[in-house]
Amino acid sequence: MFKFNRKNIVRLLLFVGAIAVISYFIPRERDQDFNYAIGRPWTYSLLTAPYDIPVNLDSASAAKRRDSVDRAFIPIYRRDNAVASKAVADLGQALSQHQQASPSLQGRIQAAVRGLYADGIVDSETYSAISKGRMPGMRFIVGNVAQIAPTGKMKSARAAYAAIDSIFQEPYARIIISDVKLKDYLQPNVVRDSAESARLLEQAYLKALAPIGVKQKGERIVDRGDIVTPQIFEVLKEYERLQQIRGTTADNRDYRFAGQIVVVAMLLLCFYTFFYFFRRRTFDDMRRLLFLVAFVTVFTLVTYLVLVALPTVGVYVMSFTVLPIIITTFYDSRTAMFAHIVETLLCALVVAYPMEFIFCQFIAGLTAIMTLQELSRRSQLVKCAIYVLLAYILAYSALEVVNDGNVQNINWHVFLYFGLNVVFLSFAYIFIFLIEKAFGFISTVTLVELTDVNNPLLRELSEKCPGTFQHSLQVSNLAAEAAHVIGANVQLVRAGALYHDIGKIDNPAFFTENQRGENPHKALPPEVSAKIIIEHVTGGLKRADRAKLPQVIKDFIAQHHGAGKAKYFYTMACNAHPDEEIDPAPYTYPGPNPNTKETSILMMADSTEAASRSLTDHSDASISQLVNRIIDSQIADGLLKDSPISFRDVEKIKQCFISRLCTMYHSRIKYPEANKKS
Repeated sequence: MFKFNRKNIVRLLLFVGAIAVISYFIPRERDQDFNYAIGRPWTYSLLTAPYDIPVNLDSASAAKRRDSVDRAFIPIYRRDNAVASKAVADLGQALSQHQQASPSLQGRIQAAVRGLYADGIVDSETYSAISKGRMPGMRFIVGNVAQIAPTGKMKSARAAYAAIDSIFQEPYARIIISDVKLKDYLQPNVVRDSAESARLLEQAYLKALAPIGVKQKGERIVDRGDIVTPQIFEVLKEYERLQQIRGTTADNRDYRFAGQIVVVAMLLLCFYTFFYFFRRRTFDDMRRLLFLVAFVTVFTLVTYLVLVALPTVGVYVMSFTVLPIIITTFYDSRTAMFAHIVETLLCALVVAYPMEFIFCQFIAGLTAIMTLQELSRRSQLVKCAIYVLLAYILAYSALEVVNDGNVQNINWHVFLYFGLNVVFLSFAYIFIFLIEKAFGFISTVTLVELTDVNNPLLRELSEKCPGTFQHSLQVSNLAAEAAHVIGANVQLVRAGALYHDIGKIDNPAFFTENQRGENPHKALPPEVSAKIIIEHVTGGLKRADRAKLPQVIKDFIAQHHGAGKAKYFYTMACNAHPDEEIDPAPYTYPGPNPNTKETSILMMADSTEAASRSLTDHSDASISQLVNRIIDSQIADGLLKDSPISFRDVEKIKQCFISRLCTMYHSRIKYPEANKKS
């Protein structure tokens, strides 16, 4: 029964939002009825033309004809007589004002310029084409008729000025030409008619690219098993275009969109159901559920964008295995596999060959998950990438052989795309770091880094509290072994155990493992001593905040004593005042109690290891009695009531502790001393 509380409403909004976003961004070009590609077999039944369909040139032939038209096309130019008339008139006026220019020289200069304009002055780009022989003629529109005129005598403005300079060799003439700035009167009067050229070029394209035939109504277009040739591909594209014009109605589009919404909703509902029944803790944790739904949604949208931008190679280049790798890092392999299946089915809605796509991605995702159970070193990601590449190649090659019956039609370029795919897989390392910062998660990579004893905080602990540091190392090994036995997170327990007592750095001498002589507690009342001991939890949390340790590590610091008591000092207070009722509050740790398997293991390991140091008898029976007494006492005090740990797990942990402690405290052989010679 759905209950209208805050968490359920947020889950519902998250569910509906993911459906809306994914459905909205599904590429609309997938409205076509068929999925096909050049060089691949037609996987549907016989398709015949429902009406006459023009047969267009295939893209390669069309490109060749366009190139041919471009090479043969002669642009349209026009003469701007107004430019020539104005330039000659302005030049004449400038010459007449020059005192040394005789009427005869003025006439000669004007005649030369007029002759250049008559031959034609063009822009520098056109002149370059003429001088290189690429434009022996150009077209002019005379009336309604296009005429071709030779370009041999045409010059650019610079070439025209050089021609004038070569005609007038007299020094005084050159001085006059320079004084009137003749170059300013040489402007192109033969200019390209861009609009008319574009119109005629488009007409030439239409003529060259006209349909080469017609598929008459009822004529066969393609049948199952036929290889889609470039020409068949063009017929199919034209068929779909006409189908959209003639047959696609608003109702068709609405029904199709509604169907997409239903498909997306069913897949996401399966996703939710999986977490509800099999990963209930994740389902109840809104932060972790938000990440999963948001990650799957964003990854789907990125895939849609890539497939739209790269419709042919995008399906091979897109690194789909990034999703299961990242989810495996923060969750578990089963969750990663289920999320990968949902993601693959969502993306299959928009790929050309959905069944082949699903098969390849299933194999690649399964390979990635199996080869990367725990990402703690960069070399593991490289190894995973190699296996994923091999999985892609084998899956693709097997499908091609199944479809074609031979290896000759395998597109070997696809292997290069798969290579790019696994290169992009390396970005998973960056994504893991960003997700840790954004959602407060912690990966195995970070945990391995935290367990480095050269970490500044651990180094300070080893220098100021050597006994505590050794205790933390022993607890870390003990807890990690127990975590391995019951299937908890070993790296998390190991890291949490190393940092759980960092608060003792503030007052190292008040803790027995660091004392080398007088015990300072002897001079203090039990209540004060208890306060100092208990403050190592709050002090540890403050140090963890300053060191910016992840929240999961701070949970170990806060919970390793739970809401238990500092029993030694509480018992001392009770014994000192037998007739009074002692308030337990000053002797009680702030808690909370452990609420995960990992923090529960640490509580048991911490108390057990510390108590084992006080044993004088390290026999198996004595150690077994100690372990059972410590852990049973914690259970009786209710310190594990919030923990998900089971009684079966507790028994396994006890046996693990007993075995490890017996090994640690086993008796050693006393080496005999050599007899001294007399």
